[in-house]
Amino acid sequence: MHFKFTTAGESHGKALIAIVEGLPAGLPIDVDAINHELWRRQQGYGRGGRMKIETDTVEILSGVRHGKTLGSPIALMIKNDDFVHWTEVMSSEPLDVQPKNPRTVTRPRPGHADLSGGQKYQTRDLRDILERASARETAARVACGALAKQLLAAFGIDVRSHVIKLGHAQAVPLHRSWEEIIAIPADSPLKCADETTQKEMIKLIDQAKADGDTLGGIFEVVAKNLPVGLGSHTSWEDKLDGRIARAIMSIHAIKAVEIGEGVANAGRPGSQVHDEIFFGRMRAEG
Repeated sequence: MHFKFTTAGESHGKALIAIVEGLPAGLPIDVDAINHELWRRQQGYGRGGRMKIETDTVEILSGVRHGKTLGSPIALMIKNDDFVHWTEVMSSEPLDVQPKNPRTVTRPRPGHADLSGGQKYQTRDLRDILERASARETAARVACGALAKQLLAAFGIDVRSHVIKLGHAQAVPLHRSWEEIIAIPADSPLKCADETTQKEMIKLIDQAKADGDTLGGIFEVVAKNLPVGLGSHTSWEDKLDGRIARAIMSIHAIKAVEIGEGVANAGRPGSQVHDEIFFGRMRAEG
């Protein structure tokens, strides 16, 4: 069975929920490790105000017994601390009296799902759209990803990421070795391997904030010790590149995915792009 998950919940609702399937029975689960990943999500220089409101922790509702998976679907819950201020506005029950401040949203925001969602579902209160379209949903994805990382770790596989560009500030060289990436300090404000570039990025964030604007950027994800043969050459929906691209493109605000040097390779002849095939030597040590 493929590892798969689905999420539910609104940004200011009671909680975020996730259902994870595909984990084998008997896998030890470290809840503290999941909470650490949720904590990491809320760090980073220039983070939004919502990150300061919530203190995300996960509660496992099913699928785990005595610290190990049962092989059945795992249900996760992350409570929204801010719900206490939205109990009437986000109530799932009909209200006899409308709230004094219903927090109705009628003006769509550029760059969000408000306009298209409002048109699709014929709602004049765009809160019906933005509550689910909010990036708050990614907290549930991080919890699911934390479970996936624990499964990968059981096979000696590690996944890391780092920021390589923000605005016009770009790390040089762009791509870094595994050793350089894992050496990035845990308290690094932007998880950039180049300290000089990171300082420039921070200045750009401060300026954008002062201007009432935002910035885009690029981050790189690198995996180590992956086995040969992941994905499929026989089924389009199981191709590894396609599944990676789909997963990343579904994250809010992400508009492009590059596998390897795909963008740069578009302007190169094939002779400079194709991977070399060569024999390696194995050494056994006793």
